[in-house]
Amino acid sequence: MSSTAWTMSLEDRKRLIEAAFEAKNGTYSPYSKFPVGAALMAADGSIIKGANIENASYGATICAERTALVKAISEGVRSFVALAVTSNVKSAISPCGICRQFIREFCSLDMPILLVPGDYPQAGKLEPGYSEGGVRDTTLGELLPMSFGPEDLELPRRK
Repeated sequence: MSSTAWTMSLEDRKRLIEAAFEAKNGTYSPYSKFPVGAALMAADGSIIKGANIENASYGATICAERTALVKAISEGVRSFVALAVTSNVKSAISPCGICRQFIREFCSLDMPILLVPGDYPQAGKLEPGYSEGGVRDTTLGELLPMSFGPEDLELPRRK
């Protein structure tokens, strides 16, 4: 766990986790039967929720994390401080590779990402990298090492 990841208050953390579960209720996942909810906290403390929305043409499916970001960006919100993701799986799941790159476009590498188990809060001892309730505490930089971002496109090019 990155030490820079834990700058949010316990109250904000709780609100963000609750919002991810609420977001999951908006899923449209008739094909995979795998509902996912994501909650993105903006710098002003507001929370934008997203759920996965599937399509009969599987490639047209959009994940919960991208749904939340698309909603935020399209409404002019461009500064984010944390993300929480949950599903019905009893272990913490991570955003897919496309979502990681999409998050990278708009969020800092040290932004906290909370991977919340579907049966949160879990009881038991804490394991390294996990916090109370079985939440896997990580950052975008840990999920997407050696990443490529918008700043890499601003480098000088050969003619």
